[in-house]
Amino acid sequence: MRGGGSLAPDQKYTLRQRLMRVLRYRLIVPLKRSRHAPEHTARGVMIGVAWAMTPTVGVQMPLVFANWIAARKLFNWDFNLVNALAWTWLSNIFTLPPLYYLFFISGQFMLGRFDDLAGYEVFLQLIDGWQNVSLGNWEATSSWFLATIKGPGAAMIVGCIPWATLSGWVAYIWSLAFVRTYRDRKAASHQNN
Repeated sequence: MRGGGSLAPDQKYTLRQRLMRVLRYRLIVPLKRSRHAPEHTARGVMIGVAWAMTPTVGVQMPLVFANWIAARKLFNWDFNLVNALAWTWLSNIFTLPPLYYLFFISGQFMLGRFDDLAGYEVFLQLIDGWQNVSLGNWEATSSWFLATIKGPGAAMIVGCIPWATLSGWVAYIWSLAFVRTYRDRKAASHQNN
């Protein structure tokens, strides 16, 4: 890399290398640079991952922000907002179909709807149908929302709960250990110098 942050013309990186670089700079570096207590940073990762594991792609960041305000004002509980916002990116346009299908199938099982387990291809066609709906006015938007909730939406909302809870908890444990280990190593290297 050169000073401006762009790749030199002779450097070729694979898609995987570029993706890993983006993940490192968007998710790992903020963990390392956080000046808050490790628990504060880990709570941010937990909240971000928990919201990432819900069928709310597109509104996750505003929901995290609202969660941050409510946690601070109502419960006097704080977390690292920057890390929480960044970790919502785990669910995105690429991971949306498999995650939503996972939520749908989990929800169908939890609701006892064993006879209505649509295959992945059928589910993808259903998602395509959602994206082709024109939401130009309030009536169209509300009818689309009600149809989604009555259809697969309710199963996805119910099905995401165990995944969001488990993923958030695992993210908290992992990020807390990561930040503590990183800071311990950094402190040890400063003592050796």
